[in-house]
Amino acid sequence: MPTPFWRSPEIRDHISTLDRSGFAVEFLRRNAAYRRDYARLQRRIARRGVDAAAECAAFVHRWGLCFCPRSQ
Repeated sequence: MPTPFWRSPEIRDHISTLDRSGFAVEFLRRNAAYRRDYARLQRRIARRGVDAAAECAAFVHRWGLCFCPRSQ
């Protein structure tokens, strides 16, 4: 994503309201390497030749992700 877009008043205002996890999501969402890795993960799982849980665990470890359960 081009730097000027990140500096637009709308985006700057939106980002300034985010908590740490919200900012992390926005950062990863815009990270080309993360998006490529996620797409690769999805393709590998779709082919069903791998252990999906193990692949997801490796992905989470690679990117330092932590998923908290959602409350009902």
